Amino acid sequence: MVLLDAPRRRGLAHAAVLSCLVVTAACRSSAPAVERAPAPRSEASEGMRDGEHRVVVDGVELWYRVAGRATDGVPPVVFLHGGPGQGSAHFDALAGPRLEPTLRMVYFDQRGSGHSERPASNEYTIERLVDDIEGLRKHLGATRIALVAHSFGGVLALEYAAKHPERTAAVVFASGLWDAPGQCALRLQRVARYRPALYARVQGDTLNADGSRRSDCAVELAAFPTREERAAWDTEAMYPDPAVEARIDSVNAAHGIRNTGEIGRALFSSGLLRYRFAAFDRLTMPVLVIAGGRDRAVAAEGLRALAERLPDGRFVEYERSGHFVYLDEPERFARDVTALVTAAARR
Repeated sequence: MVLLDAPRRRGLAHAAVLSCLVVTAACRSSAPAVERAPAPRSEASEGMRDGEHRVVVDGVELWYRVAGRATDGVPPVVFLHGGPGQGSAHFDALAGPRLEPTLRMVYFDQRGSGHSERPASNEYTIERLVDDIEGLRKHLGATRIALVAHSFGGVLALEYAAKHPERTAAVVFASGLWDAPGQCALRLQRVARYRPALYARVQGDTLNADGSRRSDCAVELAAFPTREERAAWDTEAMYPDPAVEARIDSVNAAHGIRNTGEIGRALFSSGLLRYRFAAFDRLTMPVLVIAGGRDRAVAAEGLRALAERLPDGRFVEYERSGHFVYLDEPERFARDVTALVTAAARR
């Protein structure tokens, strides 16, 4: 299923909610203390100094924050959030402290998200978002970067790695989107299993007015007659532990950010629900594909199929996790990411 990680009750468009394959006191002040790496001193590495930064790419001001330490030769790790439009604050606050002792982390807000600018042009194509990542890499002064991508961010990680394989050291693809039609079909199966009465309303309504077949994404949307029922399903599908959603909301509120839905509307209207990644052979770097065993938004079998198509793909299922694997099993996630990135540095 497509991913939209922002809370549904924020008034996002109904289609954006579907894509939801899209923090109790949980801000960084309550997270484990992390010893900070000293800020880089050279002029060439100014973009990698500790703290918050802003960089202008294609006329749009993008925000990111750098923290953590890594041994020589280990590439910086750029986090690509989901949504579309969720922002990186919750990952920074809740997952970052476990990664920063061994990795140099870059928490990046995509255009139209978090603290980054909403472009007046409303340009939110996948190609433009991928080029923003390359603009960020150049500003960081990094020869290579590793990518940790969640949900919708998985689209950007795959497309960036395919376009710039020589610049991509490794990819962590967590609960991500790569085949919207196929993943929607698996998600509709879960509606049939867990909401049989609702599924019965639409299971025979599979044709559009012109006789063409309705997509599984559209059929699933139609199964829920009210916004409230849809929101309840999305919460249940993504959060086996409801406290995880509350922690995410808490962090975002503390930072004064919210998903406005602008980027989501632009991407969905331009066909995100038809997206399929195809350039498997271009991803020559190690790719770790992580699925949540209790995630009903992104089915584990769909993610396993991606790993099997990649030259150096590996699949792992976190049995106790929902959609936010890095918050449901944070210690395991940190170990896996650290091991992948540090091993990739030796390649």
